Amino acid sequence: MPKIKTRKAAAKRFRLTGSGKFMRRRAGHNHLLEHKTSKRKRKLAGVALVDKRDLVNVRLMLPNTH
Repeated sequence: MPKIKTRKAAAKRFRLTGSGKFMRRRAGHNHLLEHKTSKRKRKLAGVALVDKRDLVNVRLMLPNTH
């Protein structure tokens, strides 16, 4: 039987927490930062949980995570 492969692009973007949830980076913190407020940039710097509606797709892309 062939092995199930991980989607490497997804593996670089998502991390699994100890409780089984997936963490992701927030969008909008790469460029065009001059006009954004400091408060907004601090908020964007943190990590967020993957929404439950996207969880099925993330799990399919990362089959070897438990």
